[in-house]
Amino acid sequence: MVDAAGIAQHYGPEGLLDRLTAALSTMGRDAGPLRMEELAPLDQFHSRGLAATVELARALSLDSSMRVLDIGSGLGGPSRYLAATYGCTVHGVDLSLPFVEAATFLAERTGLSGLVSYRRADALHLPFDAGEFDVAWTQHVAMNIADRVALYRETSRVLRAGGRFAIFDVVAASDTPLHFPVPWARGPEASFLVTADRMRALLVEQGFRPVSQIDTTQAALTWFSEREKARAQQTTPPALGLHLAMGPGFAEMTANLARNLREGRAALVQAIYEKS
Repeated sequence: MVDAAGIAQHYGPEGLLDRLTAALSTMGRDAGPLRMEELAPLDQFHSRGLAATVELARALSLDSSMRVLDIGSGLGGPSRYLAATYGCTVHGVDLSLPFVEAATFLAERTGLSGLVSYRRADALHLPFDAGEFDVAWTQHVAMNIADRVALYRETSRVLRAGGRFAIFDVVAASDTPLHFPVPWARGPEASFLVTADRMRALLVEQGFRPVSQIDTTQAALTWFSEREKARAQQTTPPALGLHLAMGPGFAEMTANLARNLREGRAALVQAIYEKS
């Protein structure tokens, strides 16, 4: 089993901030405010990108009075979208220090540092008081966490009664092994998928009530197909993209995720749960 340090290393190779600033300079964007749309190919680190974030946010009733915890905040794209769109305060936590540093940099460049903040922390040991948040948010994070009970218990602890837990996750769709590497793991020792039914059962055991749970696999397959067509028409790779964080092997990882979805080995679920 891979420990937290191994997971952090998978997602946050050294030199990320330097590569990011160099890419922005290449684009002529080394100064001035940055827009969410131009950052989306880099900072929406999950299937269907910004569209998935928009849909998950719409399933909630967010407003400027709310405090949101983004668990596994990555490069901070979703948290900045929530803050810019709804005016809510968002705190992001991530195991990867390079991701935290890059997210903080991008919050400053997008003018959102007054509403979003990031810190290095473990999802199983959140550095917040009980009942501190109105919403907990996680996209493509739980696949790396073996102890789902601890994850859901800790999430419940930091939510107020009636608070919502917004989830967009990869789940197991059969007993057939995955093709590796995938975006969250280079091998099975770091991948801990559960089925959608098992996810629901574990959440209910920790005091969550299901509000909605939708299979979004087909929408993701369409998105992957459209991305592949667009990529085939490019003469040069874009300056901003997840290859900055994950290296040249990321294309194989995403191709394998799409293959796993097509072959029914994995699926995608968008869900909202409420703390009792």
